[in-house]
Amino acid sequence: MKREQSISLEDPALASDTVQPPASEPAESGSKRFQPPAALFKRVIRRPELRKIVPVADTTIYEMEQRDEFPKRFFLTPRCVVWDLAEVEVWLDGRRHASETDTLRKAPAPDVRQRRTRPVKPPIRLG
Repeated sequence: MKREQSISLEDPALASDTVQPPASEPAESGSKRFQPPAALFKRVIRRPELRKIVPVADTTIYEMEQRDEFPKRFFLTPRCVVWDLAEVEVWLDGRRHASETDTLRKAPAPDVRQRRTRPVKPPIRLG
């Protein structure tokens, strides 16, 4: 019994209670395996995914791109347009922050007096 304890205290790799994964299975810890830089894992999204993430019309996205208010699309092939997901997520975080701090420009309220159908009548003045 003392011999087993001395082995486990001296060298944990020799102890019988430590379990080593088989050589055919990848190691759980990422320290021994090659970890490519995070820049290699860029993910791009196409229009259907973008619509799920940013629920605005295609024309609105196009106009915002022209005004440099939205991440620019780029071509993978002559017929395939994509957006960088990281740029879109940064844009969303910026919009959320601007909305929370009330720095986001909001649309003005419509002028109901200019309605052509069912216009609002001016108040009746008595006196």
